[in-house]
Amino acid sequence: MPGSERAKDREVWITGVGLASSLGEGNAVHSDVLTGKRPAAASVDETTFAPYPVHRLVPLDLSRQIPKNSDQRQMEGWQRLGVYAAGQALEDAGIKGRADLLDRTDLVVAAGSGERDTAVDCRVLEASGAGNGAALRANEILPSALRPTLFLAQLSNLLAGNISIVHHVTASSRTFMGEAAAGLSAVENAFRRVAAGQCQVCLVGGALNAERDDLLLGYELARQLWRHPFRRIGERDERGGGFVPGSVGAFLVLEERSHAEARSARPYARIAAVETDAGGRRSDGGPLARVVETVSGTVAQGTAAVFSGASGVAPVTAAELGLFRSLQIGGDIDYVWAYGDLLGHSVEAHFPAGVALAALALRAGSVSLGLVGGRAAADETSTVDRILVTTVGPWRGEGLALLEAAP
Repeated sequence: MPGSERAKDREVWITGVGLASSLGEGNAVHSDVLTGKRPAAASVDETTFAPYPVHRLVPLDLSRQIPKNSDQRQMEGWQRLGVYAAGQALEDAGIKGRADLLDRTDLVVAAGSGERDTAVDCRVLEASGAGNGAALRANEILPSALRPTLFLAQLSNLLAGNISIVHHVTASSRTFMGEAAAGLSAVENAFRRVAAGQCQVCLVGGALNAERDDLLLGYELARQLWRHPFRRIGERDERGGGFVPGSVGAFLVLEERSHAEARSARPYARIAAVETDAGGRRSDGGPLARVVETVSGTVAQGTAAVFSGASGVAPVTAAELGLFRSLQIGGDIDYVWAYGDLLGHSVEAHFPAGVALAALALRAGSVSLGLVGGRAAADETSTVDRILVTTVGPWRGEGLALLEAAP
């Protein structure tokens, strides 16, 4: 096979999308928001976890993707959400229930350290503050209070394990940890493996349950949370910045073009490139310093929209949006939309969610300019055939993907 034909066959297509968030569940809801058929209004709870606003997940009928109640009971919220979104993506791609495809489907998951059992944590802390013998009492509490699969927090690779058990995805499996960098690495790993011919179909994504006291405590200690009435990401810098967590489950089916065509699978989009940097942020170049050359090279081929995964945390958010404003002034970029305005910041799931939204937009062929802000009418749209999706973590982990309309 000539080199050009081989490269064409190994194009990486997105053939399945699974997405659940505070906006709703399923691709139709999110696509309608992107194209202006539904109001682009953030659904934010400002009271339950005050002073921290949170994008709370819509209620899900879990039995649609996790039929056994016993499976549901042994998972915590982030796992149920991830398994649900993974099932959506497999179903959307026409792979769900197909044993001949599932046993060749690789799995790549971006995960956090798992949800802590805060009730047990509190009991241990109370025992620790009770005086003599606190360590002994704590050791008595832990064996009786924790399930055998837990050690104060669920193991990160349990999400991949439960996806394999519930959906019978039985080829190779790997899990990445590390907040925003995990989501970036997961998508990059899946993309490069398919592009290199190491696998033909791969399920990749992550999930975050943002409605957790332990999660909010951790990020508040890092001084990364927004603790004021909700405002759009670009408007937070004047009050010190910060991110608003959002519960999101986002999974994608990435597939080699020739494999997808052989089974008549319809693509959402083609992934042309993924570039990431999980290392420390360069002080001289700001965010995306190590991948900005790739940005310049790709946008030089034609203008593109940007779906920015900016978190709202200062000063890195202002630096990222400033970079894209300069490219926009130069005519390389049509517009920039921070998708966290609607979904919140979903940490490990943030980059997969941005790629999922871009895929939906490219299949629709247009994006509502009401998302971008300014004075555009809600029904005013712009055609789109190339989208740059970025994520820049509050501390480290940054990268981008270039998606193009599928042939």
